[in-house]
Amino acid sequence: MEPAGSEVEVIWRGRRVRAFVPQLLAERDLTLDAAVGARTGYAASEVAHAAEALDADYEPLARLLLRSEGVASSYIEGVSAPVVDVVLAEEDPVTRHPGPAAWVASNLAAISEAVRSAIAVAPLDVATLCSWHATLMTGSPIAERHVGVIRNEQGWIGGTSPLDAHLVTPPANTLGDLLDDLMSYVNRVDVDPIAQAAISHAQFEIIHPFADGNGRVGRVLVAWLLTRRLSLLVPPPVSVAIAADVAGYASGLVLYRLGDHRRWVTWFADAVTRGGRAQRTLITNVEEMKRKWHDDLIEGPRRHRSDAAVFAALDLLPRHLVLTSAVLGDELGISRKAALATLERLAAVGILERRGARASGAPGQPAALFVSRDLLGLAGASPLR
Repeated sequence: MEPAGSEVEVIWRGRRVRAFVPQLLAERDLTLDAAVGARTGYAASEVAHAAEALDADYEPLARLLLRSEGVASSYIEGVSAPVVDVVLAEEDPVTRHPGPAAWVASNLAAISEAVRSAIAVAPLDVATLCSWHATLMTGSPIAERHVGVIRNEQGWIGGTSPLDAHLVTPPANTLGDLLDDLMSYVNRVDVDPIAQAAISHAQFEIIHPFADGNGRVGRVLVAWLLTRRLSLLVPPPVSVAIAADVAGYASGLVLYRLGDHRRWVTWFADAVTRGGRAQRTLITNVEEMKRKWHDDLIEGPRRHRSDAAVFAALDLLPRHLVLTSAVLGDELGISRKAALATLERLAAVGILERRGARASGAPGQPAALFVSRDLLGLAGASPLR
């Protein structure tokens, strides 16, 4: 087995190091045997089956699925925050404070941006990758000069410098050709879509075109490809499966670099399969939860049963997770006073609970936060679940 690339000598701060430059995808034999093809085909069928579980009013569930993907992708990189804080950061991107919650929220924003661009007809290009990176890095501690731009410095993976790194990534002067080659492959429509997502992600990881955030952008690329090639409304939360086997993920990427793309594609296909199953499970759990809420209201006090706003609020929960009187009032077109009364009724029957307050930006008391404890658990509070 020959490595899928070669080493070149580079000078880093007066020291010689060996950087790995991957072979161009256009020059590689990326054929799959029948066994690997069967695994990728099965993964695609699981994703299609999961897509069929989305009903016509899919937007709230889609948001929940994308949030699960964003939380898990951030978790893989060691970034985590309480889901309530993440949701609040999502809903107030202008004033949110830098920190883990903002970084996770930015991950979700980048994935959402990728899904929108996947539905468009334009091919993927490097400028779009840079746009994803700029969105992803919002609120991060990375220097501004590195945000949304291809690196012009030497990169590495692991360790504190290229001298003790796990992998020294390609020199900056090779990135143009490598990215052009990757974009050509990503935009093909004549290859197995699951294998295409696997190989594109692994190649991107080796190229490491940005100063930081490459793993997360690489998983955004997976979301784009699966959405595009499989004609999805929302991609499966593959990062949830990856987060459950980070060691297998890392080993698979090493195998790819060593020239064994088939074993990497097999592992990745199985992760996509698990992601599809996770999507179906999430949808089923949310629908069961909504039925239980409905029953709780029907069996509750008559004033709840006759309040249309109470039932309408239930459908908003998967999308927002955290509700305030302002959010609910805007969504339902009712006054904040009426919205607060609706939230308090849902809390009275145990569907919601108060969880602190936030500054409302208007005179008066801070706005009370209402959450569903059960939904928070489904939203990715535990990516390894």
